[in-house]
Amino acid sequence: MNIKEASEITKVSADTIRYYEKIGLIPAINRTESGIRDFDERIIGRVNFVKQMRSAGMSIQNLQQYMQLADSNEDHIQEQKELLQDQLLVMEEKRDDLQAAINHLTWKLDHYEDHMAKAEAELSRLEKQNKKSKRSFR
Repeated sequence: MNIKEASEITKVSADTIRYYEKIGLIPAINRTESGIRDFDERIIGRVNFVKQMRSAGMSIQNLQQYMQLADSNEDHIQEQKELLQDQLLVMEEKRDDLQAAINHLTWKLDHYEDHMAKAEAELSRLEKQNKKSKRSFR
């Protein structure tokens, strides 16, 4: 199958597939006699794997390292697991940061009348006061 068909199947743009091939995330793709990329199930599977890992937040650099280990003829399971563990920690930290922001907004909404409205009124008062003081200096 050609790159357009591979793109439709994987939901990864043709440009991204070319980039993944260029940087080694997917192996060199066989070509037809006329030079058109000829995708097989192995490459489709690899594109899908890379897509999933990118969706999990893994950086291109770490994914390149992971794929080099996976493609090696030697056993690198421990190193691969360490890369995955590091990525899990990164994602858990992002989740925690996002949860903290959600909690903060929830608190703001729950206490809008007794906190936010008063804070906004005070900010408005200070802004008006600032404008008056600027006029008096002219």
